[in-house]
Amino acid sequence: MAWQDVLNKPETSGGRIFALFIQALIVLSLVAFSVETLPDIASSTRRWLRYFEVATVAIFTVEYLLRILAAERPMRFIFSFFGFIDLAAILPFYFATGLDLRAIRGFRLLRLFRIFKLVRYSEAVARYHRAFVLSREELVLFGSASAIIVFIAAVGIYYFENPVQPDVFSSVFSSLWWAVVTLTTVGYGDMVPQTLGGRLFTLVILIVGIGLVAVPTAVLSGALAKARDEESL
Repeated sequence: MAWQDVLNKPETSGGRIFALFIQALIVLSLVAFSVETLPDIASSTRRWLRYFEVATVAIFTVEYLLRILAAERPMRFIFSFFGFIDLAAILPFYFATGLDLRAIRGFRLLRLFRIFKLVRYSEAVARYHRAFVLSREELVLFGSASAIIVFIAAVGIYYFENPVQPDVFSSVFSSLWWAVVTLTTVGYGDMVPQTLGGRLFTLVILIVGIGLVAVPTAVLSGALAKARDEESL
C-alpha cells in the first residue's frame, strides 16, 4: 500500500487507521488546550501539556507536508478549505504571534465523515426511522459542526471576557455553558459579556444560533416528505 493511499483513501485499512489516529489526536489536542485555560493549574501539568502540544504540532506538520506531496495539484490543496485549516492550526506555533488558533483544529474533524461513507445500515420500515436513515449523514454532520461551533464560541468569549470577568469566564470549560445557552437562544443571563468585543461576538453567535435551531427541523421535514413519497410508490 502506497503512503499516498494511507493519507487520501480512508476506505483502505491503513487509511482508516491513520484517519482515526489523526482524529483522536485532534480531540486530545483540543482537550489539552481547554485544560490549559483552567485557573490555578499546576506548573508540572502545564509543562506536560506543553510537551504534548509540541508533539502534536510536529505530527500535524509532517502530515501537512505529506498531504502537499501526495496531492495531484499541491497549490490547489494549499488554498483549499482543509489546507488553510491545517496550516492556520500550526503556523502560529512556529512564529509565536500570540494568536492562538488551536481551536480551529476542530474543523479538521469534518474529514471523519469520509469514513462514515463506508458504513451501510439496513433500511427500516417505520417512516420516522426511514426519515432518520435518509438524513442521518446530514444530521451527524450538523451535530458535529454544532459541537465545533459551541467550542469555538466558548473559546471566543473566553478571550474577550476573561480579562475583565476572570471569575465568571474563568476557563473555556466554564465558558461552554455560555456558548450552549447563547447558541440555543435560551440566554439565562447568568453570564453576560461586558466588553464591546464580547457583546459584538455575542451578537454574531445569536444569529448563528437561529440557524442552528432551524437547520435540523428543515432536514427532518424534507426526509419525512421523501419517506412518505417512497411509501406511496
